Amino acid sequence: MPNHVCNGATLMCPMGLASSKLMVLPLNNVLTDGQPAANILDNVPFVNILPFGNCISPANPATAAATAAALGVLTPGPCLPNPVGPWAPGSPTISLSGPPSLNMTSKLICAAGGVIQVVVEGQATHSIA
Repeated sequence: MPNHVCNGATLMCPMGLASSKLMVLPLNNVLTDGQPAANILDNVPFVNILPFGNCISPANPATAAATAAALGVLTPGPCLPNPVGPWAPGSPTISLSGPPSLNMTSKLICAAGGVIQVVVEGQATHSIA
């Protein structure tokens, strides 16, 4: 079974040049290994999903502008996380304040073309389906 994801989990995006951290607010009143547990709706940019450094996706407006200014040479711009929906699929058996809990198999699609995934869940003691 995959592990439950919580506050402080490490995230990666193939379009980003750095890793990021998942920030989970203690709104659900559920802890996993002492940290606020995440569900699939913990996907708000700059609240839950922090930037991944610079972004190499030409679909990112900042990258597109920097690339145009460099006469077509790909020039990374600041990452502006822009999820197009909730994390998917989430846990098929465990819900957290309604929505499915977030586990290691979940991914988050960014409008700039990246697929954000959890690489370190933030805790190592609680597994969920």
